[in-house]
Order: sequence, then structure tokens, then C-alpha cells
Amino acid sequence: MTERVLDLSEEPARLRVRYGQLVIRRSGMPDAAVPLVDLAVLVASNPQVSYTNAVLAGLAEAGGTFITCDRKHQPAGMLLPLRSHSLQAERFARQASASLPTRKRLWRQIVRAKIRAQSNLLKKLYGNDRGLSALISRVKSGDPQNLEAQASRRYWPALFADKSFRRDPDREDQNRFLNYGYAIIRAIVARAICAAGLHPSLGLHHHNRYNAFCLADDLLEPLRPIADEAVVGLVKRRGASAPMNPETKETLLEFITWHYWFEGESRTLFDIVSRTASSLAAVFNGKRKDLIIPEISSGTAKT
Repeated sequence: MTERVLDLSEEPARLRVRYGQLVIRRSGMPDAAVPLVDLAVLVASNPQVSYTNAVLAGLAEAGGTFITCDRKHQPAGMLLPLRSHSLQAERFARQASASLPTRKRLWRQIVRAKIRAQSNLLKKLYGNDRGLSALISRVKSGDPQNLEAQASRRYWPALFADKSFRRDPDREDQNRFLNYGYAIIRAIVARAICAAGLHPSLGLHHHNRYNAFCLADDLLEPLRPIADEAVVGLVKRRGASAPMNPETKETLLEFITWHYWFEGESRTLFDIVSRTASSLAAVFNGKRKDLIIPEISSGTAKT
């Protein structure tokens, strides 16, 4: 999988496809060209970016993901490739027929991994996880006690050292940065899900008739602290009211280039997400019992 994220936000641009390349035309500048196969995610956040159907089709055929943004430059929609795996129909069927006990067991693993990642990040930043680690072993199949939410109530005020902070996607503070970081990781996860021959709308826990990416939202949960760490660093340097401009986005996307220690090796986020999605396909095929979810929020190595 390629690992390039291209965000078109600075100025108006016209996009087209020529000989397998994305051609970017800006006023007063020479055309720039990027091979479609080199793009993992293409973000169109400037309202004056125009593109043809050939751009969307070519990107999807190359295995890339397209994100369009609203007037606030926040991700509003996502286009994913539909043909990414030779055994897709068979895997769709196995995914759709997964038993409730299996889905609940996997959700327990996801919640435990998410709380562990949150705990690790708080320890890394402040040396104290506010008791999150004690909640991990208490998470039962399906998380009937909703310990995920209990952990979040402790986590958010501690993360930004602000007792008044609340995770609200509509607020005009650092929530904007979280929204953007999560959307990028969500696109990477959804792309990996499709590449593994699974359908992103058939979730393990998230179920919403209006959400086409329920499974992506499930697998996203343990990865959120990656974006959280980037946002904490941004807020410390520039404040929660910093504008959502290209410099801010570049800072937020630094985690794309980070490497994470996993099984004694330094791996990229794309590689880790791909392994998680592939392990889920193996669970549905009866070849594994659990997901591969590394503890990525501890021991990150920026390269």
C-alpha cells in the first residue's frame, strides 16, 4: 500500500487524469502530476477544487480514497474503492454471517485496546493515567457496562489538562483538529478494510443505517490516541484557536510519517492498519480468534 496523503487546501485547483497520473492545475503555476497509484488519500478541502469523474474513478481503481470537505474545511464525505480483493464476495458473505458472540468478543478486544492506548498516552504525557488501566480487565464481551464511555469521561479532561473540555465535534476549539485527524485515520482504515476484501459498512459494534463506514469506525477506536497526541502537541504550540490552515494540517498529519514498534519491528501506520484488517478477515474465515491490535500509543519513533 502507498502511504501518501495529498490535501488540496491552499488555493483553487482543477484536477484531471492523464496517463495514469493526477494532474493538478493551479492559476499562474505549471501543472503538477502525481501517479494515482502513489496516493493513499486525496483530500479536497478548498471549495474551489474541481475534478472530473475520471479523477474519482481513476483514484478508486488505483486503490485510493477520496475525501471531500465542507465550508469549514472539515471532512464531509468519503469515496472508497469497491474492487480491492479477488475473494471479495466470499469474504462479504462470511463477514455478514459472523455470529453475535464473535462480534461481541472482538468488540471487547477493541475496547480494551482503546482504553490501553488512552492509558499509555496519558502516562507518556503526564505520568498518570487517571486510573484507566484498572478498567481494562473489567471490560466484558460486548462491553455491557459501557466502560469505554467511563474511560472517556476520565480521559478527555486529563488529555488537555482542562476539566471543562468535552469531546464535541461541533465545537470550534481543538475538537476541530481531532475531527480532521480522525477523518484521515478513518480513511486509511476504510481503505485497508476494502483491501482485505471486507465491507466497511458491516460493523462489529457500530450500527447505523445512515453510516456507510461502521466497520471502519470500529477499527478506528484504538487508533484515535495517535491523532490525540498530535493534537495535544499542536495545542501546546499554537493554541486551541489556531486556524485550520495548511500549516495546521501539515502538523496534524505528522503522525502519518511516524513509525510504531510492533512485534519487535518499526512499522508504519499503514502497515499496522493493514495487518489489523487482514486479521479481522482471518477471524471471519475461521483462521484466527482475535484481532491484531498493537499498542501503538507507547514507544512511537518519529522518522
